[in-house]
Amino acid sequence: MSNCSVIINGVEYVKRVDIEKDYVIVRTYSAGVHAGNLSSKNGKEVVLKNARRPWYWKGAASLSRLATDGVLYPDQCKFPCEVSEIILTEAIEIIVCTKKAMDSIKGVPVWTA
Repeated sequence: MSNCSVIINGVEYVKRVDIEKDYVIVRTYSAGVHAGNLSSKNGKEVVLKNARRPWYWKGAASLSRLATDGVLYPDQCKFPCEVSEIILTEAIEIIVCTKKAMDSIKGVPVWTA
């Protein structure tokens, strides 16, 4: 049984993912990693709203962990400001975030170098 499912009378029901509203992490071929609300996906093109570009994070060993638990040390992360929309043309991975991870990513102070 997956962690997003329930079994009733021997039938496993899995939560449906709503890609129009989900907060996701997108890994691209050459533009890095981005986190935001998935607005649309067409082939490799992804549009994110309210997006941040995590540049460096501490306390998550992988993007999967970042999408599940967020970061452990937000003050040691380097996440620039949020942009209202970004179009990513070479998405190679999209991971749906938990609410805990979304709150953690959004809570990282803006890095201004």
